[in-house]
Amino acid sequence: MSEDNANKTLLPQLQINIPEVVAEVTEAFNRYEQALVTNDVSVLDELFFNSPNTIRYGASEESIGYQAIQEFRQGRNPTNLARNLHNTVITTYGHDFAIASTEFTRDTSPNKLGRQQQTWVRTAQGWRIVAAHVSIREQQ
Repeated sequence: MSEDNANKTLLPQLQINIPEVVAEVTEAFNRYEQALVTNDVSVLDELFFNSPNTIRYGASEESIGYQAIQEFRQGRNPTNLARNLHNTVITTYGHDFAIASTEFTRDTSPNKLGRQQQTWVRTAQGWRIVAAHVSIREQQ
C-alpha cells in the first residue's frame, strides 16, 4: 500500500498540509526561532501553552509544566544563541495540529548537530507549543 493510500485509510477525513495552515504554523515557528536567538523570553513564554501538561525536554534539562519551562528560560545563559537551521519540516494535520522538526548547527559548536521537534496546537490565543524536544549529538 502506498504512503498516500495508508494515510487515507488511517486518517480518512484528516487533511495533511493544508497550505494556509502550514503558512500559519510556519509563521509561528519563525516567530519562536527569532525569539529564541534574541532571548525574547516574553515571546518564548507566550508561544508555549500555559498548562501543567506542557513539556519541554531540552538538551540538558527536563521541564515538566509551563512554570518549569518559564523557570528554565529565566535562568538560561543568553549568550551564543545564534544558530543555523537545516532540514526544517512542518507538517500539519487538519486545521489545529502540527509538528515542526528541524536540525540546527551553531558556529560556536561546529562538531555538534542539534535536533528540535515541537508539537503545535491551535488554541483560542493562537498557535502554541504543547510539547518540545531538543537533543544534540556529535556530527558524523
